Amino acid sequence: MSPFWIRLLQLILSLTILVVFHEFGHFLFSRIFGVRVEKFYAFFNPNFSLFRIKRVNGRLRCRFFAPNVPESYEEEKRFNYEGKEEVVYKPVDLDSLPEDDWRRNPENTEFGIGWVPFGGYCKIAGMIDESMDVASMQQEPKPWEFRTKPAWQRLLIMVGGVLFNLVQAFFIYSMVLLKWGDSYIPVDSPKYGYEFNGQAQEIGFRNGDIIVSTDGKKAVSYDADLYRDIAKASEVTVLREGREITLTMPEELSLFDFTREIPFISVLSPMTVDSVTADGGAFAAGMAAGDTILTVNGMPANTWISFRQALSAVAADEMASHALDIVISRPGEGRDTLSVISDAEFRIGIVHFTDEYSYKELEYNFWQSIPAGISYGWKTLATYVSDFRYVFTKEGAKSVGGFGTIGSIFPAKWNWHAFWLMTAFLAVILAFMNILPIPALDGGYVLFLIVEVLSGRKPGDKFLERANTVGIVLLLALLVFANLNDILRLFHVM
Repeated sequence: MSPFWIRLLQLILSLTILVVFHEFGHFLFSRIFGVRVEKFYAFFNPNFSLFRIKRVNGRLRCRFFAPNVPESYEEEKRFNYEGKEEVVYKPVDLDSLPEDDWRRNPENTEFGIGWVPFGGYCKIAGMIDESMDVASMQQEPKPWEFRTKPAWQRLLIMVGGVLFNLVQAFFIYSMVLLKWGDSYIPVDSPKYGYEFNGQAQEIGFRNGDIIVSTDGKKAVSYDADLYRDIAKASEVTVLREGREITLTMPEELSLFDFTREIPFISVLSPMTVDSVTADGGAFAAGMAAGDTILTVNGMPANTWISFRQALSAVAADEMASHALDIVISRPGEGRDTLSVISDAEFRIGIVHFTDEYSYKELEYNFWQSIPAGISYGWKTLATYVSDFRYVFTKEGAKSVGGFGTIGSIFPAKWNWHAFWLMTAFLAVILAFMNILPIPALDGGYVLFLIVEVLSGRKPGDKFLERANTVGIVLLLALLVFANLNDILRLFHVM
């Protein structure tokens, strides 16, 4: 199976697990407070469902590949007192329906599986949601409807999905730690220290420095958290040739400064070739595993970063030739100069990796994995919330991605460890994004409920309908923007 289909299947499975669990949070709190849930579906089901099941007149009835059940309200056109035609909705007489009609027993939930393989939904009675069911909202409020419940119950129903996604993330992280443990690179582990790009060297960092602390906080591991700590710090202490030196940092750096093509900081690694690909220019020129690259077209390239910088400089020259003069050092034979033909992207067909550092392995038993998983989840949430502000920058807006970006994060080969870590991370994102105070999201309803509690006035149904419409338009616009970014990246426009 191709990497595309493997990633797509992982994306669909992950989103299904997340959304169904999210909607189950709404479902459970609704049932606790006696609110009817009309439908609970995995995937969406326009026009028909792959499968549905419901208890009708005491018997479980199920259908496969069946058209959707007609609504419980019939449209009726009439003229109002101003002489204008309007549509009103008249409830269907349930007792007049056949005994096997699915509209009977509305207190029982219809469960099903739709045919559009993304997400799912939970249709709560007496609530204005994305279904925009205005028919039921025109009727007199019923005691088993969402809109008639106290504000605190409605609040718990609305935050139920977010709470369940957070619990889901904590649980997944705990089980991942139990099964696979964890590992990290101790910050002082790299044998040759760290390598810094031009921006970092202008600040005062030098190749070979080892990070000791940021604003007095001891650096522990080389990971994304180290990037964030350096970006936020006013002072960074490094170990240089046996002496600690404190560097004064400029105003807060953007996290994007650390993830550019030439990263702000990386492990210093000699540019020793691990292997060459048979169809690459390096192989044709005679380069072999164990060779160490020293220069490219006269530019220093003896480390991974300097090698990439040299290739980037060549690629930026419109007049540059794809025939590269590369000086190498070969064990036992000294130096040699090779003429290497690169491809259109200035790649030469080599594989390089470093083993100049070691990982520290961590193992957990069941009772240790629970608090460790919760801590991991909270840390992930705090980090994501902190980084969210970058979305409102120019570079952050460009980095926003849709389904293509999310799918590309999954591995090209099925890997359960990576799958569950990614699913837990997406659960954290789903929880946070849903609590944002945007109409049509859970956070929008929460905002209106807080206003209701503080003001003592409940927003009208018409206002909620219009707010929900605005929210849906905003979300659709964001969805289009994110997926447009994916398309532009696909064609190398951005």
